[in-house]
Amino acid sequence: MQLQEWLRSLRPSGGLRLLEAEELRSLLPALPSLSSLSLSSSSLLGLGALASLTAYWLVTRPRPIRPPCDLHAQSIPVQGDPSCRRSALLNDETLLDFYYEDTRTAYDMFQRGLRVAGTGPCLGYRRAGEPYQWISYTEVSQDQAQVLGSGLLAKGCEPSPHQFIGIYAQNRPEWVIAELACYTFSMAVVPLYDTLGLEAMVHILNLAEISLVICDREEKAQSLLDNKEKGVTPKLSCLVLFNPFSVLLAERGKKCSVEILQLAEIMVRRMRGGTNCWFSHCYLPPPRPEDLAVVCFTSGTTGTHTYPVFSRETHSIRETNVTVKSGPFFLFPQGSFVIRQEDVSISYLPLAHMFERMIQVSMFCHGARVGFYQGDISLLMDDIKTLRPTFFPVVPRLLNRIYDKIMGSVTSPLRRAVLHYAVRRKQAELSSGVVRNNSLWDRLLFNKIQASLGGNLRFILTASAPISPTVLSFLRATLGCLIFEGYGQTECTAGCTFSMPGDWTAGHVGAPLPCAVVKLADIPDMNYYAKNGQGEICISGHSVFRGYLRDEARTAEALDSEGWLHTGDVGQWLPNGTLRIIDRKKHIFKLSQGEYIAPEKIENVYMRSVPVLQVFVHGDSLQSYLIGIVVPDPEVFAEWARERGIVGSYEELCQNPDVKKAVLEDMTAVGKEAGLKSFEQVKDLHLHPEMFSVSNGLLTPTLKSRRADIRRFFHQQISHMYSKTPI
Repeated sequence: MQLQEWLRSLRPSGGLRLLEAEELRSLLPALPSLSSLSLSSSSLLGLGALASLTAYWLVTRPRPIRPPCDLHAQSIPVQGDPSCRRSALLNDETLLDFYYEDTRTAYDMFQRGLRVAGTGPCLGYRRAGEPYQWISYTEVSQDQAQVLGSGLLAKGCEPSPHQFIGIYAQNRPEWVIAELACYTFSMAVVPLYDTLGLEAMVHILNLAEISLVICDREEKAQSLLDNKEKGVTPKLSCLVLFNPFSVLLAERGKKCSVEILQLAEIMVRRMRGGTNCWFSHCYLPPPRPEDLAVVCFTSGTTGTHTYPVFSRETHSIRETNVTVKSGPFFLFPQGSFVIRQEDVSISYLPLAHMFERMIQVSMFCHGARVGFYQGDISLLMDDIKTLRPTFFPVVPRLLNRIYDKIMGSVTSPLRRAVLHYAVRRKQAELSSGVVRNNSLWDRLLFNKIQASLGGNLRFILTASAPISPTVLSFLRATLGCLIFEGYGQTECTAGCTFSMPGDWTAGHVGAPLPCAVVKLADIPDMNYYAKNGQGEICISGHSVFRGYLRDEARTAEALDSEGWLHTGDVGQWLPNGTLRIIDRKKHIFKLSQGEYIAPEKIENVYMRSVPVLQVFVHGDSLQSYLIGIVVPDPEVFAEWARERGIVGSYEELCQNPDVKKAVLEDMTAVGKEAGLKSFEQVKDLHLHPEMFSVSNGLLTPTLKSRRADIRRFFHQQISHMYSKTPI
């Protein structure tokens, strides 16, 4: 029997699809008939090994994923308008409002998880070098959240959506417990965080009339007391700390009429209340879908802290957006996409922002687990290895770092050739609908990469910024799990589009989610017109916010008279009904010759330059050309420079004019390859040895550039570059 006939005998009854058969043949050499050969024992052993490998390939290969809709038509025009589209997962133009009949509010979602998991694990935490410890759903809800909420009422808080409670803390179990305590008694949550800045913090506390703030550390309490002592936050009267605090802090609070309590203390007081009014608080009516749930303040990406964004979200919108995030999993026919009770997510993205909050409530709704990082981003990878999550929410910057680290570790031409071949083989499997982490290539090459992320991932969700198609396609192959890309913003409760299972193409952010309609609006100044399938992305549906808190003027700017949220992002409908982000309206500016510049688009291109870790593109209407601030990648910069005959420390290389020239040339080449026009290329740059970060005020908590702050920080360097002879 010929080897090819034997292979055919191993096929499943349904046979191999044409694409699969071609892929298998690509792994095998052209083989003549065995009868025409005189084979030695070593040859027979080799063929036996090949046969074994082939059998292993066939046996371990899972069934291809069946897409939930026609991938060539992932969205449908609304009322015949191709610029306005809805999800193809819907039967008609009625948007999805909720998924589970008994789950209409944020409070309901956790209660559903409680019914599913009961005493099963809910919130996980760990100390350095130790395994994760878990708090059960029952403990979180009944033993802690109800007790804390009752204690808040005893401190004078009203069980009303007009009662705003501040939470000023890093991600940790107590954050979620405090949030659930508020929802249990219909109070609204106002997340606070360090990088808002002093001015914005004062503005928020006064605008929302916050009297009680729950925070994690004494240092944060000190900063809140600073404002109280200055008389700029007169409403503040109580601080509740997760951690123990000093007597000096309590005395300082007493002097300015601020009571300071430890979380355990307020809960013990309630427990000692027995069956008196404290206990009766636990049986107040739960929140209604129309009640306000959270006021999410963001400082935006402009650095203008005086005018933060104030998003309001009702409990019903919160529930709808959980349908937004998990709705695609619910509606897909394959069970592997449903969030399951045994799933685990790692929490490290800021809980003060909607992306992480929506991930968590999606997990809670299904009785799944959330494990928190230790609070130190440098220990995140160790936390991930210990937790072994199945779900990894991530921002593109982190995926870029993973990609760069992999590519930087493969130095020899032979190893790089093998890597690229293996990636192509895995991508061929993806194109036929097969997603797995147990192929031959996984075992030979990719298992260490997968193990660095815990080795247990089922799916990854990337959002908050565009991701390079090259990086996305590469990691889909090497990580051996589903990687989805989403798009949205705070004002639409984090999400409005989501990529579809089975569609492993890159360069788009998916189709509209079942709760939203997305349309494109003309931007004449930028030459984008809806009739051409391009324009400003506008969103309508249940996940869109009510407006900005007590700011009708800004609400009118964001929401038009028909209720459409104008995002400021520029999109393009692709032929398959998915959305591509192509530009940004809000940060555009003109050069002196009248050319419009979208700096974020240019920065995303330059990020693919090997020596570039971070880049900021600057220009204004008084100048005819662009300049850039570049932070070189410390892991590859020295070797990259050495290959060009330049040796020195990281700081010395940043000061070397020859290195700067080489970096500029590399960036220009990358920009030219990506199709940047001449006026879109930077003509000069400054190399800076310190990363933009949240701690130095140059990035937002969602890792977006604070453009105004960066301009101010590098004012001297920018002025110097423009003081040279004009180009």
